[in-house]
Amino acid sequence: MENVPECAEPTLRISQTHFPVETLGPGRRLGIWAQGCGLACAGCMSRHTWDPLGGASHTVSSLLGRWHEALARGADGLTVSGGEPLDQPAALEALLAEAVRARAEATAPGGPAAGREIDILLYTGYEQEEVERDAARSAAIRHADVLVTGRFRAGEPTALVWRGSANQRLRPRTARGWARYQEHLARTESGPRLQMVEGEGDVRLYGVPRRGELAALERRLRRAGITLTGASWRP
Repeated sequence: MENVPECAEPTLRISQTHFPVETLGPGRRLGIWAQGCGLACAGCMSRHTWDPLGGASHTVSSLLGRWHEALARGADGLTVSGGEPLDQPAALEALLAEAVRARAEATAPGGPAAGREIDILLYTGYEQEEVERDAARSAAIRHADVLVTGRFRAGEPTALVWRGSANQRLRPRTARGWARYQEHLARTESGPRLQMVEGEGDVRLYGVPRRGELAALERRLRRAGITLTGASWRP
């Protein structure tokens, strides 16, 4: 659970950030992955984000600095995933509120993103009803244009874009969200849904893989003489 001292700047424990992410929403986006998840869905590809003591704490202002930079570099949106972002609701609310203000400044006449439509997409494993029953979670989602809700269920694969299992729902919440996502509500995707980025001594995968896509990737890498160790989707 988060611990935000009174009068202190909120901090969010995160696993990582990356720009540009091109597989978690339309266009080129800043991705922020929250650290810590109490839901622990079987088959999750991001088990390394479960431990609430993993990752690192970042102030909201430091994360906003990355958002400002992404906006200046042409970002089409912000995607917050995890881990479980709503396990840190107060800090998440503060981050998204400031992200909306930064977007308004950037898209105003004369701003670095003037005239562009830029959205905020939030992933949560909680169901809509679970969010609505919790005051802190409900407050945290107020500034999101779109939600993806629901536990990941490995036994319910889907080809629906940006969702990992058929039970998950893509939920526009604002006029901006409807304008950008209505055409994607029932859209399916047949090609690869992963973006591979080489880090310092590791390879990072961003996106929502199709069923069997991770195993197929490992086979291709083995044929190329590359063996993965410490894959985040293995127990």
